[in-house]
Amino acid sequence: MSRSQLIQALRAPARPTVSVEFFPPKTPEAGAKMLEVARALRPLGIDFASLTYGAGGTSRDTTLAYGAELVKLGFPLIGHLTCVGHSQAELTEVIAGYDAAGFSGILALRGDPPKGQTAFTAHPEGFAHAEGLVRHIAAVRPGRFAVGVAGFPERHPDATDDLSDTRFLAGKVSAGADFVTTQLFLDNEDYFRFVARARAAGVTVPILPGIMPVLSLKQARNFCGFCKARIPEALVRELEACGDDEEAQRKVGVSWAVRQVRGLVARGAPGYHVYILNRAESALDLFAQLKS
Repeated sequence: MSRSQLIQALRAPARPTVSVEFFPPKTPEAGAKMLEVARALRPLGIDFASLTYGAGGTSRDTTLAYGAELVKLGFPLIGHLTCVGHSQAELTEVIAGYDAAGFSGILALRGDPPKGQTAFTAHPEGFAHAEGLVRHIAAVRPGRFAVGVAGFPERHPDATDDLSDTRFLAGKVSAGADFVTTQLFLDNEDYFRFVARARAAGVTVPILPGIMPVLSLKQARNFCGFCKARIPEALVRELEACGDDEEAQRKVGVSWAVRQVRGLVARGAPGYHVYILNRAESALDLFAQLKS
């Protein structure tokens, strides 16, 4: 899929645009499992996939290696790229690698601080914000990649208020971003409020909502605590009603995600981006239920 085809799929979809996110495996065994999951998902009408990138390039080689494998499987691929720990020259090298591997796009991110650090510090020869990375991608590979940026329905943890958060988003889009993918959220109203703020600030590009079928209440609390996302009380009650039955909790998580997706699409979302955590079962259940 070319840059123009991917952007067109997001801007005027004949059906909701569907994407899934993988993360680079840490072992060959995990890599084989990830590719097995990818092969199971490929026939299900997924428009593109994305592959994450560790802080400071800790997964750089595996992102490239497994990204190339996903491309071979037929996935148009969006490779994540962060500013953390990289000079502009190093970022240029990574971008060239993505080009050679056949990636269709790049998700430009500031990135989280490396493990053990609490504050982001820009590389002295790099970028302090994703906006600079968006401009850099366009400068070193003009017109080559569809460029996405992250959006935060419940506000970026470093933002002082909704207004400043929206200004940062508008700046990234003005720098040349073609679309926005949101962090996970579990209440659709958070997404629609976020979209309304973005549109009021002049952001016109597609804003693809990020959905994660939760696996359990414990996992949701851990993950949402890290992401600073809110768990609706109604979902907490449904999960608590399952007791210690992990499979029942997983099914509740899928059911909640199905309701989220249907509600989002019914109210005009361009599609949905699924955080699958390299696991097939919940993703396959989600897509099967959405087709029923």
